[in-house]
Amino acid sequence: METPLSEYKARLTTAEKAAALVESGDTIIVGVNIAEPPALLEAIAARARAGDLRDINVYSFNPQAHLAATLFSPDVCDCVQPHAWFVSGPIRGLVKVGLVHYVPSYFHQVPRLIRENMKVDVVVSTVSAMNSDGFFSFGNSGYMAAAVGRCRKLLLEVNRNLPRVHGDTLAPITAATAVIENHTPLLDAKIPGSRPEDALIGRLLAEQIPDGATLQLGIGGLPNSLATYLGNHKDLGIHTELMGPGLVELIRKGAATGNRKSLHPGKHVFSLILGPSSMMDVLHDNPTMLSYSSEYVMDPAVIARNDNMMAVNSILEVDLTGQCNAESLDGAQFSGTGGQLDFIRGAYQSKGGKAILAFYSTAKSGELSRIVPRLPAGAAVTTPRMDVQYLATEYGIVNLKGRSTRERALAIVSLAHPRFRDELLREAEEMGLF
Repeated sequence: METPLSEYKARLTTAEKAAALVESGDTIIVGVNIAEPPALLEAIAARARAGDLRDINVYSFNPQAHLAATLFSPDVCDCVQPHAWFVSGPIRGLVKVGLVHYVPSYFHQVPRLIRENMKVDVVVSTVSAMNSDGFFSFGNSGYMAAAVGRCRKLLLEVNRNLPRVHGDTLAPITAATAVIENHTPLLDAKIPGSRPEDALIGRLLAEQIPDGATLQLGIGGLPNSLATYLGNHKDLGIHTELMGPGLVELIRKGAATGNRKSLHPGKHVFSLILGPSSMMDVLHDNPTMLSYSSEYVMDPAVIARNDNMMAVNSILEVDLTGQCNAESLDGAQFSGTGGQLDFIRGAYQSKGGKAILAFYSTAKSGELSRIVPRLPAGAAVTTPRMDVQYLATEYGIVNLKGRSTRERALAIVSLAHPRFRDELLREAEEMGLF
């Protein structure tokens, strides 16, 4: 009788031999964030660079440094077509010049896209060490269950530094085509440094969040910095797209217990992990940590089942009607929609919930206002004006729901840096908002 260990040994090989299983014309889906497998990606890229592969399609969400240096690298663009469901820092320049193809998507719909719209030949991912029952963990879920369910070949890179996370993150050894071992340190995600405005915005937002509320904090330094001002709160819950360092610190401090959650009480629910390696010990084999598929975590109907759901996300700019852009800059794709709109809608539908979009009032060292009369041509509308509830800057917080276009414009202008307010008021008048 085969045991998990004997199955493991039968599949254990080198990165080069595992990469040899990839064929020209294949579509490859890559593990998310901390689960990018450096050795497998390098071995596949080496074949592409040697001319052994052609017409390869690669897909990822929020690609990190390992992908950027291998299958998303410009030197393999003649044989690899890279695609991203969300644009990250390492690939922004490549997207801007057309070397990486952005695929506009709500993250909660990506698993369905994989099941219904894609031919998936190969999945490559880092996984945790196998447990005694013969299961690996992808560390975070995202779209991995859907991808593994569709693929013909599953290539796994075992790394004992990857946390074993509970939830929808598991794959059995029997599903693996090949296994390699590479116990390299995990990528350390850099957290943006704090700004003076963070303290003002953080305290404003902390006043909006009651004890026992359930939190979602979006990607970026501003939402993450809010956690600093929630350390004295009690029994906070977590239901979020991204488990980042700010939320982990709230768990460490005992401020986030999940004890008063209406959905998954006592559990911290998320889809993805991104942050420094120092936070992984809290996640490893912790039964209170549950990573589920994006189609569950980011489903607005599921989000709304959390009473007092507080969704805090950041934007790049807003116009005087309330349209918010969180994903494009100077006409180029900067990030993506991810789960922002899903949490905005879900939090507003929640009993006692609030949907907050926070941003700094200015950019480029105060030279530009992030509040503009109209979004520029080519800018994305990430959150439509009909969905916006709260907006916040270092100058205050306003609720736009139920307000007229005149009232909305006045409220939005009040959030601008004082040096830009008179001009914004003139523009509002010319637009017929007054």
